[in-house]
Amino acid sequence: MKPLRVGIVNIMPRLEAYEPLLVMPFARVSRPVETVLIRLATHGYQSSDHAHLDRAYRSFDQVIAEGPLDGLVISGAPVEEMPYADVHYWPELVKIMAYAREHIPSTLGLCWGGMALAATLKIPKLLYTKKLFGVYTHRILVESPLLEGQTGSFKCAHSRHAGIADWELQAAEADGRVRLLGHDIDAGYTLFETPDHKFVMHLGHPEYIADRLVFEARRDQELGRADVPAPRDFDPDHPETSWLSHREQLFDRWTQLLVR
Repeated sequence: MKPLRVGIVNIMPRLEAYEPLLVMPFARVSRPVETVLIRLATHGYQSSDHAHLDRAYRSFDQVIAEGPLDGLVISGAPVEEMPYADVHYWPELVKIMAYAREHIPSTLGLCWGGMALAATLKIPKLLYTKKLFGVYTHRILVESPLLEGQTGSFKCAHSRHAGIADWELQAAEADGRVRLLGHDIDAGYTLFETPDHKFVMHLGHPEYIADRLVFEARRDQELGRADVPAPRDFDPDHPETSWLSHREQLFDRWTQLLVR
């Protein structure tokens, strides 16, 4: 069976430390996957290991020149409090997302990556007064290939200072821009997709493991931000990846979707 070729745009700080969280889920899916790491030419990656960046990552143009992608993943980034236009690599990312919409079977956006995909559909984001942080249980709204095997609800980790208002997404569903798949009363609509599955937007962090939430909880505590509460339904002293089944099933079903 020929491996699926999936590009990963990793724009998180210290990308070498975050990279395994984006790659590991594909090692556990039912189809073989070749992951291709992509860097943005207009991003400085100041906090990252540039030796690793130069060795392991290629530009989007280089990756496309080597052959078509079966799927694309866009990671989160700690820029959700900034207007999109103020993110210096935004124009480059917009071009990549436009190309993906036309030429790549499906693109999965995680956290801010999901908000970025939504922005191309003219769905604006909303800044929060307090960080949404911890583990939330989402009610499954409709049947979708992405949620096969998950019944009733799913848990997922969140760590973000912004999101999308429920009414904006309800309006987008009403006019056919998206299908809403998962909702929590506090986290809002977390998982949604375009009707053709071309864009899949997950505003949570299904790729996280418990240790990542522990790291962020302690980092935010050290920074002393008054707008960051203790993580919901998560104990940093006794960490558990309670959303593991959602992570594994989501990535598996998404890779199956790429060949449907």
